Amino acid sequence: MKFGISTFITDRSIRPAPLGQALEERGFDSLFIAEHSHIPVSRESAYPGGGELPDIYYRTLDPFVALTAVATVTERLLVGTGIALVAQRDPIHTAKEVASLDLVSGGRAVFGIGVGWNREEMANHGTNPAVRGRLANERLRAMIELWTKEQAEFHGEFVDFDPVFAWPKPVQQPHPPIYVGGGQGAFPRVVELGDAWLANSLPPKVLGERMKELRALAGRDVPVTVYAVPDDAETIEAYAELGVERVQFYLPSDPEPAALAHLDRFAELVARLG
Repeated sequence: MKFGISTFITDRSIRPAPLGQALEERGFDSLFIAEHSHIPVSRESAYPGGGELPDIYYRTLDPFVALTAVATVTERLLVGTGIALVAQRDPIHTAKEVASLDLVSGGRAVFGIGVGWNREEMANHGTNPAVRGRLANERLRAMIELWTKEQAEFHGEFVDFDPVFAWPKPVQQPHPPIYVGGGQGAFPRVVELGDAWLANSLPPKVLGERMKELRALAGRDVPVTVYAVPDDAETIEAYAELGVERVQFYLPSDPEPAALAHLDRFAELVARLG
């Protein structure tokens, strides 16, 4: 099983470049970072974690800018979004950002995607929350066309463009892996458009049942990465027994000294697990 880090990179946390260097020095395989373009002052959407919305949601850096900074100071680390909110992103711009990150990183980009929960945030992007799932699927299909065709075109319900040239093309073929975030409602998206399921902090017992459901639906083994896991040896061993491909420890969005101390603790746990 592989070990990575998931976090919110903010204007108050450790900077992207030193974070990437620290992860590679400690042997972690990946960094997945969260995205929120903004948070509306007036919000009716309930925070899925319960209670008040944490401050980090208000302060996230643009994920592709941050991951590019990480990519330029690392050689092996996978650089991924965890997750990019495709339901509120222009697909042509996003396809270019993903392909550019893949080029700059030498083929290390991972496109973690989801539809999001903050309806007011979506609405400010012109997205109707009621159709965000269909919209996300269509935008993903359009991005795949842009990545894989020299002259790409797409004609759908929400996305429509005649043949276009769009470079750069990704280094990875046919395109960077798409890790689909979400619960059971996202399983059809995983099956049709995803290369892996990005599960968010599910306990091992629940995750095991969900993995069986997903594999039955897909008719194949679907790789699973678990985002934001606790640094608990028993839990990590249970994920390994389930056949999880990767777990990502959750790194608090702290300044550099505290962040490095957290990373040292995670690395020590990995070493103990062997």
